[in-house]
Amino acid sequence: MEAGVDSAEEEASFVPRERSYTSGSLSDVGKKRKQGTVAEESRDQLNPDTGKRLSFRMDVRPPSLTPSRPWGRGRAPSTRSRSSKLWSETFDGLGEELSVREVKRQEVIFELTQGEQSLIDDLNTTRKAYHEPMLKLNIMSEGELAQIFGSMYSLIPIHEDLLSRLQQVRSEDGTVREIGQTLLDWLPSLAAYEAYCCNQVRAKALLDVKRQEQRVDEFLQLCQESAFSRKLDLWSFLDLPRSRLLKYPLLLREMGRHTPADHPDQALLGQANDLLQAIVSRIDQRAGVSECQFYRQCLRSLHPDGLPDDVRLSRRLWCHGELRGNKGAKLRVFLFERALVVTQPVNRGPHPATFQVHRPPIPVGQLVLEDLPDGETTVGGSIRGAFSPGTERARNIFRVRSRDRLQGQTHTLQASDSFSKQQWVSCIRQAVISARDSSSSLSRDDPTLSSSPPLDQIAALTLDSQGSRHSTDIDMEHAV
Repeated sequence: MEAGVDSAEEEASFVPRERSYTSGSLSDVGKKRKQGTVAEESRDQLNPDTGKRLSFRMDVRPPSLTPSRPWGRGRAPSTRSRSSKLWSETFDGLGEELSVREVKRQEVIFELTQGEQSLIDDLNTTRKAYHEPMLKLNIMSEGELAQIFGSMYSLIPIHEDLLSRLQQVRSEDGTVREIGQTLLDWLPSLAAYEAYCCNQVRAKALLDVKRQEQRVDEFLQLCQESAFSRKLDLWSFLDLPRSRLLKYPLLLREMGRHTPADHPDQALLGQANDLLQAIVSRIDQRAGVSECQFYRQCLRSLHPDGLPDDVRLSRRLWCHGELRGNKGAKLRVFLFERALVVTQPVNRGPHPATFQVHRPPIPVGQLVLEDLPDGETTVGGSIRGAFSPGTERARNIFRVRSRDRLQGQTHTLQASDSFSKQQWVSCIRQAVISARDSSSSLSRDDPTLSSSPPLDQIAALTLDSQGSRHSTDIDMEHAV
């Protein structure tokens, strides 16, 4: 809820957040644009320090905060062929003078340079083709546009600065001898991304609301059909900075891989990578807190006391997305740091997304997860009889319930596909283990508290991947 692997096109209703980047956000991971010749990894990048994903918690599927097809009607044209052509024109004749390893190194540096120029061009296009016309034509108010575009334009000088630095260290033959110190000096400026990434979830929510207005939708549709947009929708442009931020670790890793051990850049690139990971981790953490706070504000409880403390005090959103209930109803499920909340979307017209909480949330520490094999259970939860060949087989089902049976909280949920289901199952397990880990830490600090079961007992619990007829019950009761 990586380097050298082409970006996967996934359609899922699950958005892992902490894994998730995501901040994993259960969703359609979407089709992400490549900004160079080093292949893009999955949009949910892994944080090498924590092993969790760096998704910046953007739910990438409707109906709430993200587009089902981030690239609009078509797919963004790859820059691979263009970069290869530019590389050939720039470094033609140097192949015999440079080693194969050095050629690879120069290709990565060249890609970094071209990627910076492409991002600058796209951000300027976004301002001139979208922001300024909508303000001039009064399609949206100045305040609404400020919320949607956030601090995007403050990022342009940052990338212009890096482009200038790269041009300064470039030799007459077009190669770059040393780049480590240049990157090490520039990377701290990426801290400015924190404000932009933290605003994305609110920006997307407002954009989705405004698109319900005919005038706004017609303008954005006209732009998407114009040549300058390359058939990309507005949100694809707004998400480019975040995508670029996640590209830097891949580029630095590739540079280090093709840099000899005795090269002056080797140690500097290691320092730059450590600094970059610290910056990205901090941005991811802050963006996750912002997203969690946003969705908490979208919840509406029927209970007179409002939402329980397990929801109000959560600062992390592991994952969220659309699932179906035992009667086929569409549900929106949120796995917060301390509670799992099952809601129903409420259509309130020109207002941000609202989710009604009908039943008490289940504390993560009380969660019991059951993986139900395909075909063994109907959506209603009954056992399928042997003489019902005409009934469609139920697939991608799992069940969550409270260990406290007196609360009677049980939800049989159906994911859109097997990938989404496994993402949900994995994320729930991570949340339970994390909750147990936190509980164990508190117990060690305060011996008067009851001790928690060892983590190795919990981590040893596995899912039945063979689809046997006996469901695997990940029940924390068994570990006590």
